[in-house]
Amino acid sequence: MQELTHYIGGEHVKGTSGRFADVMNPATGEVQAKVPLASADELDRAVQIAAEAQPAWAAVNPQRRARVLMKFVDLLNRDMDKLAEALSREHGKTLPDAAGDVQRGLEVVEYCIGAPQLLKGEYTDSAGPGIDMYSMRQALGVTAGITPFNFPAMIPMWMFAPAIACGNAFILKPSERDPSVPLMLAELMEEAGLPKGILQVVNGDKEAVDAILYHDVIQSIGFVGSTPIAEYIYGTGCAQGKRVQCFGGAKNHMIVMPDADMDQAADALIGAGYGAAGERCMAISVAVPVGDETADRLIEKLVPRIEKLKVGPYTAGADVDYGPVVTAAAKENILRLVQSGVDQGAELVVDGRDFNLQGYENGFFVGAHLFDKVTPDMDIYKKEIFGPVLSTVRAGSYEEALKLAMDHEYGNGTAIFTRDGDTARDFASRVNVGMVGVNVPIPVPLAYHTFGGWKKSVFGDLNQHGPDAFKFYTRTKTVTSRWPSGLKEGGEFHFKPMD
Repeated sequence: MQELTHYIGGEHVKGTSGRFADVMNPATGEVQAKVPLASADELDRAVQIAAEAQPAWAAVNPQRRARVLMKFVDLLNRDMDKLAEALSREHGKTLPDAAGDVQRGLEVVEYCIGAPQLLKGEYTDSAGPGIDMYSMRQALGVTAGITPFNFPAMIPMWMFAPAIACGNAFILKPSERDPSVPLMLAELMEEAGLPKGILQVVNGDKEAVDAILYHDVIQSIGFVGSTPIAEYIYGTGCAQGKRVQCFGGAKNHMIVMPDADMDQAADALIGAGYGAAGERCMAISVAVPVGDETADRLIEKLVPRIEKLKVGPYTAGADVDYGPVVTAAAKENILRLVQSGVDQGAELVVDGRDFNLQGYENGFFVGAHLFDKVTPDMDIYKKEIFGPVLSTVRAGSYEEALKLAMDHEYGNGTAIFTRDGDTARDFASRVNVGMVGVNVPIPVPLAYHTFGGWKKSVFGDLNQHGPDAFKFYTRTKTVTSRWPSGLKEGGEFHFKPMD
């Protein structure tokens, strides 16, 4: 049995708490490793090392910090296959999906290479008689991130890349369900030239999370996960005087107008609803066709596509559409919610409850499900299922469809499929959701824009990646200066090389 480690002070360090969590192979249901769960003392040791290393790193000029990220990008590309395989083995994603997980994190790292430009301050000369005024963006110090199981490469890089580019040290507490890739990323960052102690990985559960929340030295916390935990971390962290950004649950609607290309809409729903077994915070879990005729046409297109989906382990080849969910408990919760949909009167058009993959009977595979005639009072509509389940809510009009998205407590992502520009512009303008797609089912912004939802999908004022990340991981210092007038004798005749 493989025993994983923490990564502290530039070394793989065995856990000392005596507590471990099982790391499963979701395809087989077997325990493939155990990961140590850190105590508060182990977390404190990492914080002390980070606090000692961070001032020297912050003093390195931004160009040289960016060069580390440049090299890191090269190493990510070099080890892409290795990272994807490790990710698939612990999470269950297909290999192409796992590589995409790494790639979307890599793109944020590429954006952070522009740190010298993004960290520029402001300057006003002669703000008063002989007075100049300028502002500086300076690192916070020791920062931390608590990341989820569903994107074990992407979301850690969304956090630590801008934090480190800004001159901070970063402590990563990844999900204990798939911790190997975060450990590999820390190794690659140091291979790229990052000083020891600037990026450390401390595995753990709630004890480690609380140690982060209450540690006086840690200045900021990023979190992605469920809304109840996001609320807890945001409230507790803010009460301790920390800067906190938390991203929670989602229930993403896709409105399908009567004039939409129905084949395009159906294909979009298949990928957005069932990709990664639905374990994405940006997955489309609610289709909202406008009008019964539109709904009937959409269902007619969806059913054969869903029935052709290939479900299997990542080792079965590149044509697998999605793999298992991450744990047995996740599978049980999905099937319980599916049953609640049946019990509450929704029409189960495609029933995947009896799905069984030969040779992988103990794996956590869930068949694809499609509901029709779902209503807003049903649990399958109100709750985030996080599985391969698509609910269809029929709307009588565009206004009714818009209201469904706007009235839901979550506001992470949404989309509309239409050929009409006026409808699309009206929807994008009015809907109270943070990320909007027009004929794009999963509107995840590219790295140079920011990612974040509204309502109970987010807690905090600043989004992830893009310009907001550089605001989150720095604080502004403003200097007002006045110098005695007079000329200094002597001169310099040579450019001094930059250290």
